[in-house]
Amino acid sequence: MGSGGHYGSSISWQDTGDGGARVVLSGRLTIDDVATLADELAAVPPHAPGLAVDLSAATAIDTAGAWAINSLINRWNDAGHTAQVQGAAPDIDRLIRALTVPPPPVKRRADRGNPVLARLEQIGRAVVHQADNAGGFLAFLGQTLVVLALTLIGRRRLRWHAVAHQGEAIGVNALGIIGLLLFLVGLVVAQQGAVQLRQFGAEVFTVNLIGRATTRELGILLTAIMVAGRSGSAFAAQIGSMKLNQEIDALRTIGLDPIEVLVVPRVIACSLMLLGLAFYGGMCALIAGGLFAWSELAMPPAAYITRLQEVILVSDFAIGMIKAPVFGFIIAIMGCFHGFQVTGNAESVGSRTTQAVVEAIFVVIVFDAFFAFFFSALGYN
Repeated sequence: MGSGGHYGSSISWQDTGDGGARVVLSGRLTIDDVATLADELAAVPPHAPGLAVDLSAATAIDTAGAWAINSLINRWNDAGHTAQVQGAAPDIDRLIRALTVPPPPVKRRADRGNPVLARLEQIGRAVVHQADNAGGFLAFLGQTLVVLALTLIGRRRLRWHAVAHQGEAIGVNALGIIGLLLFLVGLVVAQQGAVQLRQFGAEVFTVNLIGRATTRELGILLTAIMVAGRSGSAFAAQIGSMKLNQEIDALRTIGLDPIEVLVVPRVIACSLMLLGLAFYGGMCALIAGGLFAWSELAMPPAAYITRLQEVILVSDFAIGMIKAPVFGFIIAIMGCFHGFQVTGNAESVGSRTTQAVVEAIFVVIVFDAFFAFFFSALGYN
């Protein structure tokens, strides 16, 4: 059919007699010799049911030559024809196969023409994914609890410097925003409570509302939500970035357990700091309620404090303090778990960080509802 050459390489096309075609490449198929050959190969469109690429006369090849041959074969295959290499020396054949990119797998769907089956398949995939995610979380939780228990009994090293560093980031650095948030919430609860109770001439019970709501429920819940958004996201982003940079693999390589080094200090620090932040936030809310009662209800601070002592039960304070470390543990576990699930690229860091915050807040609210019913059933209303 035709022939050409360039430096130490040549090309010739032949008809095989059965409707197929054969291209014979000879000489050196390297980057310096194959430039013109690649253009000639690309210029011939697929025109026969089969193509044989004869490399029995090829003396040398590099990645440029192998790429040109693979491009020719892929072009014929994409057009619905068959193409294959023949007569190549072992080292030449090995290089061509190494540079061969397999076609992407075709994703099978249940039935493209049946929207019901397609929807069922989509639901099934989502269920399987969530089941895998739940199983991975339970495994991570169990591993963390084992390492935490060994740390508390002295079998594992407790990294106090890491705990102190995380405690500063979680607790000390959050005092400003937590105090402002709970102060404003205390003002809103006091103002709205006074407006509603004024209709019944019961403004004095505004103190009851402020005291019990902030001490038992709102103070700890809003503090946990703020810590989840602030520190839970930080845990997921920090550990996720470390995983992308292969720092976690480096820890394992030098014989360190990532759970012991990264997770346990964050869990301990978050549980302890949330306990302190909950108490601090509750005090800020009570101070805001006292200022409102003093300015709007003409209630002296001494009377306000006396009234708080009457309405706030020891059980209310104890319930709030019991829930605080549990919420802190949940937030830390969720953030660390999703950090370890980061894969691929930076987009995964953002996705897992969002999931960590959303799931931490959701689980915290679920546990808060559980605690409310549980303590109510015990008679602590």
